[in-house]
Amino acid sequence: LGIMDSTTESDKKKMATFKSLGIIEPLCQACEQLKYKVPTEIQTEAIPWALQGRDIIGLAQTGSGKTAAFALPILQALWEAPQGLFSCVLAPTRELAYQISESFESLGSTIGVRCVVIIGGMDMMSQAIALSKKPHIIIATPGRLHDHLENTKGFSLRNLKYLVMDEADKLLDMDFGPVIDKILKVIPKERHTYLFSATMTTKVAKLQRASLNNPVKVEVSSKTCNDTQRLALLLRNLGFPAIPLHGQLSQSKRLGSLNKFKAGNRNILVATDVASRGLDIPLVDVVINYDIPLNSKDYIHRVGRTARAGRSGKSITLVTQYDVEFYQRIEQVIGKQMELFPIGSKEDVLLLQERVSEAQRIATLEMKEEHQQKKGSKRVKSEGNDDYKDREDRDLVVSNKLSKKAKRIRR
Repeated sequence: LGIMDSTTESDKKKMATFKSLGIIEPLCQACEQLKYKVPTEIQTEAIPWALQGRDIIGLAQTGSGKTAAFALPILQALWEAPQGLFSCVLAPTRELAYQISESFESLGSTIGVRCVVIIGGMDMMSQAIALSKKPHIIIATPGRLHDHLENTKGFSLRNLKYLVMDEADKLLDMDFGPVIDKILKVIPKERHTYLFSATMTTKVAKLQRASLNNPVKVEVSSKTCNDTQRLALLLRNLGFPAIPLHGQLSQSKRLGSLNKFKAGNRNILVATDVASRGLDIPLVDVVINYDIPLNSKDYIHRVGRTARAGRSGKSITLVTQYDVEFYQRIEQVIGKQMELFPIGSKEDVLLLQERVSEAQRIATLEMKEEHQQKKGSKRVKSEGNDDYKDREDRDLVVSNKLSKKAKRIRR
């Protein structure tokens, strides 16, 4: 009796476990200890190919689980054939290098992995001593790694098995390209290479051609575009008339968003860098950088959207501890130290937390509904949904309800 398997490929991916992807038991135990319950999308896509020995181009943003997507296959290969100086990971910033090291050490805790972080601003001699002990994994910024390859006696990567270039678009935006080329010349050509990037720029494509052998390309949905959509919905739900503009919108929807903003029907435009160049937007009062630009020139183009033709305007940038290097580089380029923007007391911010959390919850639900619709799933009905001619009208009704609720809270 033949029974037809009615499980779709997407259903199989949803039911994936680290064990079903081919990860060995000691590493599965580490994942369990770290509360990694199910593989993320990038892990599900990349790990099986990596375990087959293929080179990989992974297009995924920070926060998508990409570190484990390359760390787990490397650790599994190390378990099967242990050696020092087994893998090298190149990262654009010191902070990211430490984060990657922590992930390797946590995931490799059950197999005794040894890691070392090699970054600028630290003592070369102590780093040279650490390298002489032949750790399994090196996580490095390209400039400092190249310094050691040239100047540290007895250190080489001639037996390297795995090379990872994480956040390759940032590596190249920070002008590490020439140094990476030098590193590629002194490591074995017979190796496995993983290249991860948020975007596939022409520079990244060129690096791919120079360093990867018959790679598999795995891509997950763009977090940047999703964040743009979510922020626009969040603002609408708080009563602010916002509209999104990003690369995944059709041309007609992009033009529609832009025209509504220009006409004043929506006074907040939430946009990716698609809006930073080449668009004629004459009247912009404030530019807020939700994500700090990684390229200083992009910052100049973004803030150039305001204060045009002699008008006044402001630009505000939200900065986390991981953005400090990029922030300082922008200050150097513009030759000016930016001012700290006053936001009141912590208590003032906490007063708004409940409203924002509720608006965030509704925005997330709306994003999920939209995703289901795109996948052809049954539409989730919401009260009065059929009475509105399009999704945007419904969003405005929801935001108006929340706005009334917010006014009651303020009273």
